[in-house]
Amino acid sequence: MAQIDWDALRDTARKALANAYAPYSGFPVGAAALVDDGRVIAGANIENASYGVTLCAECSLVSALIMGGGGKLVAFACVDGNGDALMPCGRCRQLLYEHSAAGMLLATVSGIKTIDEVLPDAFGPRQLAEFHRHG
Repeated sequence: MAQIDWDALRDTARKALANAYAPYSGFPVGAAALVDDGRVIAGANIENASYGVTLCAECSLVSALIMGGGGKLVAFACVDGNGDALMPCGRCRQLLYEHSAAGMLLATVSGIKTIDEVLPDAFGPRQLAEFHRHG
């Protein structure tokens, strides 16, 4: 895999902030990820007056991944409205895990970590595939 340009990834996430729709929380979020085929995708949070219908930046990003042809995420960065690193919530960590390459890297508030470090003992497609191989 090529060297990851974390500054460019965070810059793409900051640019995605311009597309955030956060009139209720006032907390825009931008996200960007590197896909295993070399594409860089982005997302932003899109709120809804019915808060449970709100789309997190990570959800928007995964939608862009699927609509853009799929693939696996290899590096991910998320920023708040000030452009500072933001850690995905637990729900979004699970969503990212579902679409991650093994060992995906995340730029977190405490440095670069793997998906397995931020979501230990996760359950997803890799575990299902293993079960079906041995089940």
